[in-house]
Amino acid sequence: MAEAIRVGVSSCLLGQQVRYDGGHKRSDFVADILGARVTFVPVCPEVELGLGTPRPTLRLIRRGDDVRMVMADGRDFTDSMRTYARRRVERLKDDDLAGYVLKKDSPSCGLTRVKVYEETGIPTKSGRGVYAEALLERWPHLPVEEEGRLQDEALRENFLERVSAYHRLQELFQGRWTVGQVVAFHTAHKLAVLAHTTEGYRRLGRLVADAKAMDRAELREAYTAGLMQAMTLLATPKKHANVLMHMLGYFRGQIDAGDHEELLTAIEEFRLGVIPRIVPLTLIRHHVRRCGVAYLAGQTYVTGTGW
Repeated sequence: MAEAIRVGVSSCLLGQQVRYDGGHKRSDFVADILGARVTFVPVCPEVELGLGTPRPTLRLIRRGDDVRMVMADGRDFTDSMRTYARRRVERLKDDDLAGYVLKKDSPSCGLTRVKVYEETGIPTKSGRGVYAEALLERWPHLPVEEEGRLQDEALRENFLERVSAYHRLQELFQGRWTVGQVVAFHTAHKLAVLAHTTEGYRRLGRLVADAKAMDRAELREAYTAGLMQAMTLLATPKKHANVLMHMLGYFRGQIDAGDHEELLTAIEEFRLGVIPRIVPLTLIRHHVRRCGVAYLAGQTYVTGTGW
């Protein structure tokens, strides 16, 4: 997995001393846990722009209808950063990224709620980093998160699932592919998507049903956008429980009453927050192998994201 999945990352999160003060903002989760499972593509926009380390601080300042990136000594780097950022994120296509982790609060990399100093001099948390803005504009479907938000278990799980799904999409659409392969991909992701949104899955189903009449590039773009949008919605315990109950139906007549009751109890205890989802899911995996339920064996929800 470490060689197969490539993830962009703000260099300072890996411990690289690229911050304005010559330091770093190493994230143990990013560097150690995520880093053990992916190949990182580190980027520090400010250093790559040639600003040097250490350097005066940068901040976002509102001037009329525009937000400018200005150094503490008064130099304005907005235009040069925007030009660099557009070129840099375009080159990322050669890296086949499946996700990106950005440094929160950074005037270059911050994803949301970056301080913008208004004309009154009072800051509001209303901005986005200049590099981050270019990244999202060029790669709107790429799973992107800030390291701060990844401390939240639900957001972290959602990000990892999206990265894995995006990586599988890349594999699907590399080289020659057929509509039949798109249908098979969609089928394999049914339960995973349903855990996020029923309506999103229905929209994707309608798209796949019309696939043969669509231009290939249009189909690829629309399916990628629809899948990633659907999976951005957080899966809830209730939605997960509904999916687990749906899977239970595939064992009708194949497991005895005791095993059935054990699964029912595990699903309900998960829904109530008594036990983690891995408990009923492990039981289901066991019965899938024992009973040879081919449909469930082919579901990414059952096989896992690879993490």
